[in-house]
Amino acid sequence: MKTISVQMRNLLIAVMFFAASTPFSNGVEAQETERGFILSMTEVTIKPGHDNKFREGVKAWKACYLENEGDWTWNTWQRMNGEGNVYALTSAMGNWAEMDDTTDEAGMKCSDLSRDLINPHIESAETNFARFIPEFSKTYPNPDPVLWVTYWQVNNWTKFREIAKEVTGETAKAEGAPRGFWYSVMGGSTATPDFFVATPFANFAAMDVERDNVWTIYENARGKEKRDEMQAAFREVTDEAWSYIYRLATDLSHIPPAE
Repeated sequence: MKTISVQMRNLLIAVMFFAASTPFSNGVEAQETERGFILSMTEVTIKPGHDNKFREGVKAWKACYLENEGDWTWNTWQRMNGEGNVYALTSAMGNWAEMDDTTDEAGMKCSDLSRDLINPHIESAETNFARFIPEFSKTYPNPDPVLWVTYWQVNNWTKFREIAKEVTGETAKAEGAPRGFWYSVMGGSTATPDFFVATPFANFAAMDVERDNVWTIYENARGKEKRDEMQAAFREVTDEAWSYIYRLATDLSHIPPAE
């Protein structure tokens, strides 16, 4: 499998582009290993007034890549809230060793397009990596085109994970499955989150449907005293939290066929 490091370098030349796998998938089975796959993520902020040109540039590069029989797959998501015009691209790999594969003939044949038609419209870019957590996540693949992604910076990695697993477990018992796809972030700057969960929706209208939050479900299962105790512990280990909404841009993605 071609990896994100090679593909993104050829797609954006000197600029790292943000790659997106199913919630944000590219053929790596999410539950194929106990540890979970590695998600490579690149966020790109587009210059004001350059959105159309950026999108057309990516479409041109994609057409060239597919014409040259490139086999890498990715998803592109447009962020719907927050500062700036941001796109997110994600791609998955089974292990770090895949980054040693530096061959990508199809991408090299299209490198002029990325330099001339994509890079001039990018204001900034940032790439990060995260490990999927299959033990308390939904099962891939994800067919839904809308994501609500919540991020956390924490001061106790182990305790946060224990709480997330327990609360999510009660949701899975009540509803038959967890609601989201959980990840732990590896490395990054001081502004990088430690964990995030991507909750999928079939469309924006699905976000209007009222349902119990996970803490209410936990209280129904374990009682109010236990909920209060767990919520207090959760607040204690959490330093920062924020959320963004994303919509899948299918015309800018190369989504793998359903198996």
